[in-house]
Amino acid sequence: MEALDLFQRLGLALAIGLLIGLERGWREREQGEGTRTAGFRTFALIGLLGGVWGALTPVLGPAPLAAGGLAFAAAFILFEWREGVARNDFSVTSTVAGLLVFALGAYAVLGNRAAAAAAGVATVVLLAARKSLHRFLEHLTWPELRSAIVLLAMTFLLLPILPDRAIDPFDAVNPHALWLLTVLIGAISFFGYVAVRALGTNRGLMLSAAVGALISSTTVTLNHSRLAAQAHTDHPSLQVATVIAWIVSVARMTSLAIAVNAMLFVPLAVPALAAIAILGLAAVAIYRKSAHDKVTKAATFRNPLDLEFVLGFGALLAGITIATKAISNVFGSAGVLTLAGLSGFVDVDPITLSSARLAGTTLTLQDGVLAILLAGAANMVTKMTITLTVGGAKFGWRPALAGTLAIAAGAAAYVMTRHA
Repeated sequence: MEALDLFQRLGLALAIGLLIGLERGWREREQGEGTRTAGFRTFALIGLLGGVWGALTPVLGPAPLAAGGLAFAAAFILFEWREGVARNDFSVTSTVAGLLVFALGAYAVLGNRAAAAAAGVATVVLLAARKSLHRFLEHLTWPELRSAIVLLAMTFLLLPILPDRAIDPFDAVNPHALWLLTVLIGAISFFGYVAVRALGTNRGLMLSAAVGALISSTTVTLNHSRLAAQAHTDHPSLQVATVIAWIVSVARMTSLAIAVNAMLFVPLAVPALAAIAILGLAAVAIYRKSAHDKVTKAATFRNPLDLEFVLGFGALLAGITIATKAISNVFGSAGVLTLAGLSGFVDVDPITLSSARLAGTTLTLQDGVLAILLAGAANMVTKMTITLTVGGAKFGWRPALAGTLAIAAGAAAYVMTRHA
């Protein structure tokens, strides 16, 4: 190891100790001198100590580093124990932090510097976020924790063991790819739900509607329509929030499709942006009327990662994928477009994902785009119908008009793009 490289690595070991010591020292800054086992200086020295033992390893072998680490751990734990007894404190955080600083100091010299630095920063973030994390745990419900566990199990337990090949006669269903798409939808829905919980209703109806549309714009539409029906008025602010949810829905659908198949970027983004532009103009126009309208009740959502939801979506996605491939084989692209229009009335995500996967292979790129746009238009019709039937004509006519114009703008942009 060259001298310059060694100095840089020892400097990193010291910096990690200083960084973590800064957080520990700040947290215990009101305690008197000599009453703390480890503070700013001590953690810096621990990091440098680990770095020095790491630097000796290439010369003396791994045994001295192991012995030095054990000796340090024993001494540090003893002093932390004495401090804990004196304070009647059962926290083990500082003990773990000290041992981690020593290990990271050694790793900064012996291993990957970037990884050591990243681990040091991550440690500081976790230590500094103590109150935020505790507050988060206080408000965490069991359904939310269960959903997070389901999402983790879906990602790290089930996904790696699923076969990464087609297993059906139509050569359409790849279990690994199918489950990956299910995890993608589940993750988007879950974190959208968390965002709604974190923001609360005080941030405003429109902001919660925009975030809530990540879970289900149809749910947002239904909830707003019910609120309007209960109030027996048009409620322009609810109309704006509904249109904003539709904007997010179109953007979400487009982003999902492009994430699955980047070739869809231009042919799909142009019609989507045209529809979003019309919806945006409609939201601005309605917003002017809602300047003095106040609605404090925001949309509420069920936890999106219940096992029933996860398995139901996976089954629906598999069924539509098989149906899309089978109909494509028998009837060609016309059959797939019919299926897209029909399934879009219920749920736009499965046909969007399956069409995006098949675009450029079984389906032509343009037919894949058209299938996604038809599903989006059908879903928009469903939501417009909800505003008119549940919310009433007085509430629903403005969102319905905006949705109709958005469909027309998207169709015109698609035609222009296709013939360009």
